[in-house]
Amino acid sequence: MRLLVVEDEQKVANALREGLEGEGDEVVVERTGEDALERMTHDTFDVILLDLTLPGCDGLQVLSTCRERGVETPVVVLTARDTLEDRVIGLDSGADDYLVKPFAFAELLARIRAVVRRGRVTETGPLAVDSLEIDRATRQVTRAGRPVELTAKEFDLLHYLARYARQVVSRDTLVREVWRETARSTTLDNVIDVHISRLRRKIDSDHPVKLIHTVRGVGFVLREDAQ
Repeated sequence: MRLLVVEDEQKVANALREGLEGEGDEVVVERTGEDALERMTHDTFDVILLDLTLPGCDGLQVLSTCRERGVETPVVVLTARDTLEDRVIGLDSGADDYLVKPFAFAELLARIRAVVRRGRVTETGPLAVDSLEIDRATRQVTRAGRPVELTAKEFDLLHYLARYARQVVSRDTLVREVWRETARSTTLDNVIDVHISRLRRKIDSDHPVKLIHTVRGVGFVLREDAQ
């Protein structure tokens, strides 16, 4: 999995990184709320581990803001705040789980597995954005009820954009998650552009509402309007 750790205490952040990477996960660490929100805007993760006590924008602000922006990534709150009221506020702000410090690393792993499983349960049905529907089980795509014929790679790209609908997906992420390459290149950027162009022609050309949008200098987003 790929995880974002938002933690300002360096020792804690380093311990989490070391433990999670030891499990085979990829870990990105941010130490302020502002940096975390910026990262969430331009990157995608399987799970976010979020401390509540952060400099500047605190964890609750980060949590509520990312949910308002449509970020649906599971969030496990890690905090020393252990009252019932704190837990209720955290969960009501959009957290998927709440773990009080100090905690056993084995328990954290169990909580991460649990929120990932819950997320996968909710993803069993088709994905839908406006009149676009994507059935991952049959790999069939329709727009306004009409079938759309896609190549295997076009489907993988569209499915990934739909999985993170309304979130900007960077080129680096597409290179890593869709093309399974470790680094960008001019050739790969050109390949991505060709596939995006083909998807636009097949998905958007005959419809007044355009769904595939370019965010200049960053990547792409699938949503109902350009905003």
